[in-house]
Amino acid sequence: MSAPVVIVGTGLAGYNLAKEWRKLDTQTPLLLITADDGRSYSKPMLSTGFGKNKDADGLAMAEAGAMAEQLDAEIRTHTRITGIDPGHKRVWIGEEAVAYRDLVLAWGAEPIRVPVEGDAQDAIYPINDLEDYARFRAAVAGKRRVLILGAGLIGCEFANDLSAGGYQVELLAPCEQVMPGLLHPAAASAVQAGLEGLGVRFHLGPVLASLDHQGDALQATLSDGSLIACDAVVSAVGLRPRTALAAAAGLDINRGVMVDRQLRTSHANIYALGDCAEVEGLNLLYVMPLMACARALAKTLAGEPTAVSYGPMPVTVKTPVCPLVVSPPPRGSHGEWTVEGSGSDIKALCREASGALLGYALTGAAVQEKLALNRELPALLA
Repeated sequence: MSAPVVIVGTGLAGYNLAKEWRKLDTQTPLLLITADDGRSYSKPMLSTGFGKNKDADGLAMAEAGAMAEQLDAEIRTHTRITGIDPGHKRVWIGEEAVAYRDLVLAWGAEPIRVPVEGDAQDAIYPINDLEDYARFRAAVAGKRRVLILGAGLIGCEFANDLSAGGYQVELLAPCEQVMPGLLHPAAASAVQAGLEGLGVRFHLGPVLASLDHQGDALQATLSDGSLIACDAVVSAVGLRPRTALAAAAGLDINRGVMVDRQLRTSHANIYALGDCAEVEGLNLLYVMPLMACARALAKTLAGEPTAVSYGPMPVTVKTPVCPLVVSPPPRGSHGEWTVEGSGSDIKALCREASGALLGYALTGAAVQEKLALNRELPALLA
Protein backbone atom coordinates (compact mmCIF):
# COMPACT_ATOMS: atom_id res chain seq x y z
CA MET A 1 0.00 0.00 0.00
CA SER A 2 1.24 3.50 -0.79
CA ALA A 3 2.38 5.77 2.03
CA PRO A 4 -0.39 7.97 3.46
CA VAL A 5 -0.75 11.67 3.71
CA VAL A 6 -0.17 12.28 7.43
CA ILE A 7 -1.78 15.23 9.20
CA VAL A 8 -0.59 15.98 12.73
CA GLY A 9 -3.44 17.68 14.59
CA THR A 10 -7.23 17.35 14.55
CA GLY A 11 -8.26 20.91 15.32
CA LEU A 12 -9.94 23.20 12.81
CA ALA A 13 -6.82 23.24 10.63
CA GLY A 14 -6.30 19.48 10.47
CA TYR A 15 -9.90 18.45 10.02
CA ASN A 16 -10.80 21.17 7.53
CA LEU A 17 -7.76 20.36 5.42
CA ALA A 18 -8.74 16.69 5.48
CA LYS A 19 -12.31 17.50 4.41
CA GLU A 20 -11.18 19.77 1.56
CA TRP A 21 -8.60 17.27 0.34
CA ARG A 22 -10.99 14.32 0.44
CA LYS A 23 -13.24 16.22 -2.00
CA LEU A 24 -10.34 16.04 -4.48
CA ASP A 25 -8.66 12.73 -3.61
CA THR A 26 -10.70 9.81 -2.33
CA GLN A 27 -8.06 7.13 -2.90
CA THR A 28 -4.80 8.08 -1.16
CA PRO A 29 -4.58 6.73 2.41
CA LEU A 30 -4.99 9.37 5.12
CA LEU A 31 -3.68 9.21 8.69
CA LEU A 32 -4.41 11.85 11.32
CA ILE A 33 -2.44 11.87 14.57
CA THR A 34 -3.61 13.84 17.58
CA ALA A 35 -2.50 14.24 21.17
CA ASP A 36 -6.10 14.66 22.37
CA ASP A 37 -9.26 12.59 21.94
CA GLY A 38 -9.82 13.63 18.33
CA ARG A 39 -13.30 15.04 18.78
CA SER A 40 -14.27 17.60 16.15
CA TYR A 41 -15.19 20.99 17.57
CA SER A 42 -14.83 24.66 16.75
CA LYS A 43 -12.15 26.20 18.94
CA PRO A 44 -13.73 29.71 18.84
CA MET A 45 -16.75 28.22 20.60
CA LEU A 46 -14.69 27.53 23.74
CA SER A 47 -15.28 31.14 24.81
CA THR A 48 -19.07 30.87 24.37
CA GLY A 49 -19.79 27.74 26.40
CA PHE A 50 -20.72 29.23 29.76
CA GLY A 51 -23.16 31.75 28.35
CA LYS A 52 -24.82 28.94 26.39
CA ASN A 53 -24.60 26.56 29.38
CA LYS A 54 -22.76 23.96 27.28
CA ASP A 55 -20.24 21.52 28.69
CA ALA A 56 -17.44 20.02 26.60
CA ASP A 57 -19.72 17.33 25.23
CA GLY A 58 -22.17 20.03 24.20
CA LEU A 59 -19.49 21.84 22.21
CA ALA A 60 -18.22 18.68 20.49
CA MET A 61 -19.60 18.10 17.00
CA ALA A 62 -18.36 14.57 16.26
CA GLU A 63 -16.34 11.80 17.90
CA ALA A 64 -13.05 10.63 16.39
CA GLY A 65 -14.67 7.44 15.11
CA ALA A 66 -17.31 9.35 13.20
CA MET A 67 -14.66 11.65 11.72
CA ALA A 68 -12.56 8.66 10.65
CA GLU A 69 -15.56 7.21 8.84
CA GLN A 70 -16.46 10.55 7.24
CA LEU A 71 -12.91 11.11 6.00
CA ASP A 72 -12.12 7.47 5.15
CA ALA A 73 -9.08 7.92 7.38
CA GLU A 74 -7.25 6.35 10.27
CA ILE A 75 -7.20 8.63 13.33
CA ARG A 76 -4.78 7.86 16.12
CA THR A 77 -5.87 9.66 19.29
CA HIS A 78 -3.90 10.39 22.47
CA THR A 79 -0.77 9.96 20.38
CA ARG A 80 2.22 12.30 20.17
CA ILE A 81 4.84 12.18 17.48
CA THR A 82 8.31 12.34 19.01
CA GLY A 83 10.37 13.16 15.95
CA ILE A 84 10.36 13.94 12.23
CA ASP A 85 12.84 12.34 9.81
CA PRO A 86 12.53 14.37 6.58
CA GLY A 87 15.32 12.46 4.84
CA HIS A 88 13.42 9.17 5.06
CA LYS A 89 9.92 10.72 4.96
CA ARG A 90 8.77 9.32 8.25
CA VAL A 91 7.67 10.44 11.68
CA TRP A 92 8.48 8.72 14.93
CA ILE A 93 5.96 7.76 17.60
CA GLY A 94 8.24 6.50 20.31
CA GLU A 95 10.05 3.53 18.73
CA GLU A 96 7.55 3.25 15.86
CA ALA A 97 8.38 4.77 12.48
CA VAL A 98 5.42 5.92 10.33
CA ALA A 99 6.10 6.64 6.66
CA TYR A 100 4.37 9.48 4.85
CA ARG A 101 3.88 10.61 1.26
CA ASP A 102 3.29 14.15 2.50
CA LEU A 103 3.35 15.41 6.07
CA VAL A 104 1.19 18.30 7.25
CA LEU A 105 1.85 20.03 10.56
CA ALA A 106 -1.43 21.34 11.97
CA TRP A 107 -0.60 21.06 15.64
CA GLY A 108 -1.54 24.62 16.55
CA ALA A 109 -0.18 26.82 19.31
CA GLU A 110 0.34 26.31 23.01
CA PRO A 111 -0.54 28.64 25.90
CA ILE A 112 2.23 30.87 27.17
CA ARG A 113 2.82 30.00 30.80
CA VAL A 114 3.78 32.82 33.13
CA PRO A 115 5.68 31.79 36.25
CA VAL A 116 3.78 32.61 39.44
CA GLU A 117 4.87 32.24 43.04
CA GLY A 118 2.70 30.49 45.63
CA ASP A 119 1.25 27.05 46.24
CA ALA A 120 -1.78 27.24 43.92
CA GLN A 121 -0.32 27.03 40.43
CA ASP A 122 -2.53 23.99 39.92
CA ALA A 123 -5.53 26.34 40.00
CA ILE A 124 -4.40 28.25 36.88
CA TYR A 125 -6.19 26.94 33.78
CA PRO A 126 -5.28 27.67 30.17
CA ILE A 127 -8.25 26.90 27.90
CA ASN A 128 -6.76 26.00 24.55
CA ASP A 129 -8.75 22.91 23.58
CA LEU A 130 -11.84 20.91 24.45
CA GLU A 131 -10.10 18.88 27.16
CA ASP A 132 -8.82 22.08 28.81
CA TYR A 133 -12.36 23.42 28.73
CA ALA A 134 -13.72 20.26 30.37
CA ARG A 135 -11.11 20.48 33.14
CA PHE A 136 -11.92 24.12 33.82
CA ARG A 137 -15.69 23.53 33.89
CA ALA A 138 -15.17 20.76 36.43
CA ALA A 139 -12.97 23.04 38.55
CA VAL A 140 -15.51 25.88 38.72
CA ALA A 141 -18.62 23.76 39.18
CA GLY A 142 -20.41 25.19 42.18
CA LYS A 143 -17.93 28.09 42.40
CA ARG A 144 -18.54 31.74 41.58
CA ARG A 145 -15.35 33.83 41.42
CA VAL A 146 -12.95 33.66 38.49
CA LEU A 147 -9.79 35.68 37.91
CA ILE A 148 -8.70 36.04 34.27
CA LEU A 149 -5.07 36.74 33.40
CA GLY A 150 -4.78 38.68 30.15
CA ALA A 151 -6.82 41.46 28.56
CA GLY A 152 -6.39 40.37 24.95
CA LEU A 153 -9.09 39.08 22.65
CA ILE A 154 -9.44 35.71 24.42
CA GLY A 155 -9.38 37.22 27.92
CA CYS A 156 -12.16 39.64 27.02
CA GLU A 157 -14.23 36.92 25.36
CA PHE A 158 -13.97 34.73 28.45
CA ALA A 159 -14.81 37.69 30.69
CA ASN A 160 -18.02 38.23 28.73
CA ASP A 161 -18.87 34.52 28.59
CA LEU A 162 -18.21 33.75 32.25
CA SER A 163 -20.18 36.81 33.33
CA ALA A 164 -23.07 35.69 31.14
CA GLY A 165 -22.78 32.29 32.83
CA GLY A 166 -23.28 33.82 36.26
CA TYR A 167 -19.67 34.13 37.45
CA GLN A 168 -18.06 37.08 39.21
CA VAL A 169 -15.11 37.98 37.02
CA GLU A 170 -11.98 40.00 37.70
CA LEU A 171 -9.51 40.61 34.89
CA LEU A 172 -5.82 41.32 35.45
CA ALA A 173 -3.29 42.44 32.82
CA PRO A 174 -0.11 44.54 32.69
CA CYS A 175 -1.40 46.98 30.07
CA GLU A 176 -3.25 50.29 29.89
CA GLN A 177 -6.21 49.10 27.82
CA VAL A 178 -7.93 45.91 26.68
CA MET A 179 -6.62 44.29 23.50
CA PRO A 180 -3.50 46.45 23.20
CA GLY A 181 -1.91 46.19 19.78
CA LEU A 182 -5.25 45.18 18.27
CA LEU A 183 -7.66 47.97 19.20
CA HIS A 184 -7.71 51.73 18.95
CA PRO A 185 -8.03 53.15 22.50
CA ALA A 186 -11.53 54.53 21.82
CA ALA A 187 -12.81 51.10 20.81
CA ALA A 188 -10.98 49.50 23.74
CA SER A 189 -12.74 51.88 26.13
CA ALA A 190 -16.12 50.95 24.67
CA VAL A 191 -15.46 47.22 25.13
CA GLN A 192 -14.14 47.68 28.67
CA ALA A 193 -17.17 49.79 29.62
CA GLY A 194 -19.48 47.11 28.26
CA LEU A 195 -17.77 44.39 30.27
CA GLU A 196 -17.78 46.58 33.39
CA GLY A 197 -21.53 46.91 32.89
CA LEU A 198 -21.72 43.13 33.31
CA GLY A 199 -19.83 43.43 36.59
CA VAL A 200 -16.32 42.61 35.36
CA ARG A 201 -13.69 44.33 37.50
CA PHE A 202 -10.47 45.35 35.74
CA HIS A 203 -6.98 45.56 37.21
CA LEU A 204 -4.89 46.99 34.37
CA GLY A 205 -1.23 47.63 35.12
CA PRO A 206 -0.13 45.12 37.77
CA VAL A 207 0.69 41.44 37.29
CA LEU A 208 -0.03 38.35 39.37
CA ALA A 209 2.83 38.00 41.85
CA SER A 210 1.59 34.93 43.72
CA LEU A 211 -1.39 32.64 44.03
CA ASP A 212 -2.05 30.70 47.22
CA HIS A 213 -4.66 28.34 48.57
CA GLN A 214 -6.68 29.90 51.35
CA GLY A 215 -9.10 27.35 52.76
CA ASP A 216 -11.45 26.30 49.98
CA ALA A 217 -10.63 29.42 47.98
CA LEU A 218 -7.59 31.17 46.49
CA GLN A 219 -5.85 34.43 47.25
CA ALA A 220 -4.14 36.28 44.40
CA THR A 221 -1.49 38.81 45.37
CA LEU A 222 -0.80 41.44 42.73
CA SER A 223 2.50 43.19 42.09
CA ASP A 224 1.05 46.41 43.53
CA GLY A 225 0.28 44.63 46.81
CA SER A 226 -3.49 44.39 46.37
CA LEU A 227 -5.31 41.11 47.02
CA ILE A 228 -8.05 39.33 45.06
CA ALA A 229 -10.07 36.43 46.46
CA CYS A 230 -11.14 33.94 43.81
CA ASP A 231 -11.95 30.27 43.21
CA ALA A 232 -10.07 29.61 39.95
CA VAL A 233 -7.81 31.42 37.49
CA VAL A 234 -8.02 31.42 33.69
CA SER A 235 -4.73 32.03 31.91
CA ALA A 236 -5.34 33.96 28.68
CA VAL A 237 -1.97 35.64 28.35
CA GLY A 238 -1.40 34.46 24.80
CA LEU A 239 -0.37 31.59 22.57
CA ARG A 240 2.97 30.53 21.10
CA PRO A 241 3.11 28.48 17.86
CA ARG A 242 4.33 24.94 18.43
CA THR A 243 7.68 24.71 16.69
CA ALA A 244 10.00 22.53 18.80
CA LEU A 245 9.69 19.29 16.80
CA ALA A 246 9.91 21.16 13.51
CA ALA A 247 13.04 22.96 14.65
CA ALA A 248 14.59 19.69 15.83
CA ALA A 249 13.99 18.25 12.36
CA GLY A 250 15.83 21.17 10.76
CA LEU A 251 12.82 23.03 9.39
CA ASP A 252 13.12 26.82 9.16
CA ILE A 253 11.49 28.50 12.15
CA ASN A 254 10.75 32.12 12.97
CA ARG A 255 7.71 32.95 15.10
CA GLY A 256 6.04 29.91 13.56
CA VAL A 257 7.03 27.14 11.16
CA MET A 258 8.00 29.11 8.08
CA VAL A 259 6.11 28.24 4.88
CA ASP A 260 5.75 29.75 1.43
CA ARG A 261 2.53 30.66 -0.34
CA GLN A 262 1.94 26.97 -1.12
CA LEU A 263 2.33 26.18 2.61
CA ARG A 264 5.58 24.30 1.96
CA THR A 265 8.17 24.27 4.72
CA SER A 266 11.90 24.34 3.99
CA HIS A 267 11.77 20.54 3.50
CA ALA A 268 10.16 18.79 0.55
CA ASN A 269 6.85 17.04 1.23
CA ILE A 270 6.34 18.78 4.60
CA TYR A 271 3.67 21.47 4.91
CA ALA A 272 2.17 23.50 7.75
CA LEU A 273 -1.02 25.49 8.28
CA GLY A 274 -3.07 26.97 11.08
CA ASP A 275 -1.76 28.50 14.29
CA CYS A 276 1.67 26.85 14.02
CA ALA A 277 2.43 28.21 10.54
CA GLU A 278 4.00 31.48 9.47
CA VAL A 279 2.90 32.20 5.90
CA GLU A 280 5.18 34.70 4.15
CA GLY A 281 5.89 36.30 7.52
CA LEU A 282 2.26 36.28 8.71
CA ASN A 283 1.26 34.19 11.74
CA LEU A 284 -2.48 34.80 12.07
CA LEU A 285 -4.27 32.90 14.83
CA TYR A 286 -7.75 33.26 13.34
CA VAL A 287 -10.23 31.10 11.46
CA MET A 288 -10.47 33.00 8.14
CA PRO A 289 -6.79 32.59 7.14
CA LEU A 290 -6.84 28.99 8.34
CA MET A 291 -9.74 28.17 6.02
CA ALA A 292 -8.04 29.88 3.07
CA CYS A 293 -4.93 27.79 3.73
CA ALA A 294 -6.94 24.56 3.98
CA ARG A 295 -8.55 25.12 0.58
CA ALA A 296 -5.26 26.01 -1.11
CA LEU A 297 -3.24 23.19 0.46
CA ALA A 298 -5.91 20.62 -0.39
CA LYS A 299 -5.41 21.46 -4.08
CA THR A 300 -1.63 21.30 -3.76
CA LEU A 301 -1.79 17.87 -2.09
CA ALA A 302 -4.15 16.71 -4.83
CA GLY A 303 -1.59 17.58 -7.51
CA GLU A 304 -2.58 21.15 -8.38
CA PRO A 305 0.03 23.44 -6.75
CA THR A 306 -1.93 26.42 -5.43
CA ALA A 307 -0.72 29.57 -3.71
CA VAL A 308 -2.82 30.83 -0.82
CA SER A 309 -4.19 34.37 -0.93
CA TYR A 310 -5.42 36.39 2.01
CA GLY A 311 -8.02 39.02 1.26
CA PRO A 312 -9.12 41.39 4.02
CA MET A 313 -9.22 39.41 7.29
CA PRO A 314 -11.44 41.27 9.77
CA VAL A 315 -11.82 39.61 13.16
CA THR A 316 -15.19 39.37 14.89
CA VAL A 317 -14.64 39.34 18.65
CA LYS A 318 -17.21 37.48 20.73
CA THR A 319 -18.07 40.18 23.26
CA PRO A 320 -21.84 40.40 22.75
CA VAL A 321 -22.19 43.00 25.50
CA CYS A 322 -20.29 45.29 23.12
CA PRO A 323 -20.14 43.82 19.60
CA LEU A 324 -16.71 44.30 18.05
CA VAL A 325 -15.16 43.81 14.62
CA VAL A 326 -11.54 44.82 14.04
CA SER A 327 -9.21 44.82 11.06
CA PRO A 328 -5.78 46.04 12.19
CA PRO A 329 -3.74 48.03 9.65
CA PRO A 330 -1.14 45.86 7.86
CA ARG A 331 2.33 45.69 9.40
CA GLY A 332 4.57 48.52 8.32
CA SER A 333 1.72 50.69 7.02
CA HIS A 334 1.36 54.32 8.05
CA GLY A 335 -1.95 56.06 8.49
CA GLU A 336 -3.97 58.42 10.62
CA TRP A 337 -6.86 57.40 12.83
CA THR A 338 -10.18 59.20 12.98
CA VAL A 339 -12.85 58.37 15.55
CA GLU A 340 -16.60 58.91 15.32
CA GLY A 341 -19.35 58.03 17.75
CA SER A 342 -19.62 57.80 21.50
CA GLY A 343 -20.43 55.36 24.27
CA SER A 344 -20.59 51.80 22.98
CA ASP A 345 -20.89 52.84 19.32
CA ILE A 346 -17.42 53.67 18.03
CA LYS A 347 -16.14 53.83 14.45
CA ALA A 348 -12.37 54.19 14.36
CA LEU A 349 -10.83 54.26 10.87
CA CYS A 350 -7.18 54.30 9.85
CA ARG A 351 -6.48 55.85 6.44
CA GLU A 352 -3.41 56.66 4.41
CA ALA A 353 -2.76 60.27 3.41
CA SER A 354 -4.33 59.37 0.03
CA GLY A 355 -7.55 58.42 1.82
CA ALA A 356 -7.17 54.67 1.27
CA LEU A 357 -8.52 52.62 4.17
CA LEU A 358 -5.90 50.60 6.02
CA GLY A 359 -7.89 49.25 8.96
CA TYR A 360 -10.75 49.81 11.36
CA ALA A 361 -12.24 49.05 14.75
CA LEU A 362 -16.04 49.03 15.01
CA THR A 363 -18.05 48.61 18.20
CA GLY A 364 -21.73 48.50 19.06
CA ALA A 365 -24.06 49.72 16.32
CA ALA A 366 -21.07 50.69 14.15
CA VAL A 367 -20.37 47.02 13.33
CA GLN A 368 -23.22 47.30 10.80
CA GLU A 369 -20.80 49.21 8.57
CA LYS A 370 -18.27 46.37 8.32
CA LEU A 371 -19.39 44.98 4.95
CA ALA A 372 -19.09 48.34 3.21
CA LEU A 373 -15.73 49.00 4.84
CA ASN A 374 -14.42 45.52 4.01
CA ARG A 375 -14.73 46.38 0.32
CA GLU A 376 -12.22 49.18 0.89
CA LEU A 377 -9.66 47.17 2.81
CA PRO A 378 -6.39 46.03 1.22
CA ALA A 379 -5.65 42.32 0.82
CA LEU A 380 -3.19 40.98 3.40
CA LEU A 381 -1.58 38.57 0.94
CA ALA A 382 -2.64 39.34 -2.63
